[in-house]
Amino acid sequence: MPRSLQQHKPQFTTLALRLSSFFLLLVLSNQSHHVKANIFIYSDCSEGKYQPNSPYVTYLNTLLSSAVNSASQSLYNSFALGNDSSAPAEASIYGLYQCRGDLETRDCATCMASAVNQINLVCPYTYGAILQLDGCFLRYEHIDFLGNPDTSLRYKKCGKSASSDAEFLRRRDAVLANMQGSISFRVSTSGLVEGYAQCIGDLSEADCSSCLADAVVQLKSLCGSSEAADVFLAQCYARYWASGYYDSSDSSHGNDDEVGKTVAIIVGSVAGFAILIVLISFCRTAVH
Repeated sequence: MPRSLQQHKPQFTTLALRLSSFFLLLVLSNQSHHVKANIFIYSDCSEGKYQPNSPYVTYLNTLLSSAVNSASQSLYNSFALGNDSSAPAEASIYGLYQCRGDLETRDCATCMASAVNQINLVCPYTYGAILQLDGCFLRYEHIDFLGNPDTSLRYKKCGKSASSDAEFLRRRDAVLANMQGSISFRVSTSGLVEGYAQCIGDLSEADCSSCLADAVVQLKSLCGSSEAADVFLAQCYARYWASGYYDSSDSSHGNDDEVGKTVAIIVGSVAGFAILIVLISFCRTAVH
């Protein structure tokens, strides 16, 4: 038995080294991107799950790789795969991605690569999944959802109240009014208040305007006089903040990223396990 273990040691060690290097790179990449566009905001997974050997897997992998490749050329794209007569009925998949309107395509591609890695961990084997990062959005479903208006609330976050600051509220309302008229992506500022809003690229101009109007209404009703607020509906979002707000509240901002932390813990744990295997292997080599 010891001889058998010793014969497999070189391959085992090489594999462990490769695993540890790979996951270490993922951890370092996640840390460096955290300050850019890849901060986790929310996710949603369908209840239905596919089998690992299902035809759906092939089309899903094609969609995800296509999204990453397309992101280096365009900030938005949609896909419909496996819906022709030659494909099995359970293989059909529809999806889209979109990056924030102020990103360069190289940053969009980086964000999408991170989104694909995270969505596989957050929603394993699910027929549908949604992942929103700070700089990009990814969604896929087994049924066709493309272009269908949907203003359901997906996520909200409200900052501390500024109810006694009449000037701030006046400036905030000016920013929200300006963003409400957007038909794609718009950045707005008024005094020390900043904000931006964006619609998913498969919406018509009329549907985009309607979605943003709803988002602004919900910002006010859900968050009142907050110094900063985010509302993400299914197909659009609106965000505003007082200048310097996030600079002074980075620690509290991070407390909402529980799933993002979970992903980092999973990656870190696997990396630690791979490194432990390497150490054990080297110790056995020294003994023998």
